[in-house]
Amino acid sequence: MDHLAKRVEDHYASENLLARIDAGLAELGAAATDPEALKAVDEFHTGGREATEALLSHLDIRSGMRVLDIGAGIGGTARHIARAYGVHVTGVDLTRAYVDVAKVLNARVGMEDDVTMMVGSALDLPVPAGAFDLAVMFHVGMNIDDKPHLMREVARVLKPGGHFALYDVMRDAVDGPLTFPLPWASAPENSFVDYPLAYITAAESAGLELETRRERREATLAFFKRRRKAGDGGAPVGLHLLMGETSAQKLKNHAGDVIARRTVPVEMIFRKPG
Repeated sequence: MDHLAKRVEDHYASENLLARIDAGLAELGAAATDPEALKAVDEFHTGGREATEALLSHLDIRSGMRVLDIGAGIGGTARHIARAYGVHVTGVDLTRAYVDVAKVLNARVGMEDDVTMMVGSALDLPVPAGAFDLAVMFHVGMNIDDKPHLMREVARVLKPGGHFALYDVMRDAVDGPLTFPLPWASAPENSFVDYPLAYITAAESAGLELETRRERREATLAFFKRRRKAGDGGAPVGLHLLMGETSAQKLKNHAGDVIARRTVPVEMIFRKPG
């Protein structure tokens, strides 16, 4: 593992994560086998389930498809896609602790045959070429400095005619340094937030064609407003279980960058010709 990959894994690693999730579920009186009870913690991206469904709504996902979730975390998005669309999902994540938790959660909710979790890098996906109808990626590119390499690897694993749908935090209209710590990086050396053009150029160089692009600024601001009203980190089960003691500051900084137009979450969907 290279130095950057190790730093990224260290950032996301969380001790006793499963035990803390179980404690939160117990406090809520929720069953550990209920996937809906997990959605506050297992979809680690801005907007959570709402943002997941917003991106998926642009795709024609049919039963029997093979789907790859790049940077799958503890498997929440992969489980949701498998359950909602009747597809098999392979989830790949760099952080072994996340993959271990995902496997336990898959088994608990009876989805170990529907979701396969693997440890691996987005830049060296441990899957065959041309194996997937669809690849998705939620809030992963901010930790990847080599966007062209990422796009070449995605193009490799997609079938001809397959799609790549991503949702990342990108640079907006205002230049200037971001405010750290952030959910994806505690320091600038682990953060590679880039402009949308960098993604598009990298994808085109890998032979992928842009089909749709949508900024999610207003939806993101509404999400942060709801979190403030609910009280960040106050619920027994939430993203603070993944982000640790600095979770409130990370989310505050993330919101501040979006408000200042330094960053904006963006959806993009690419197609591999064929």
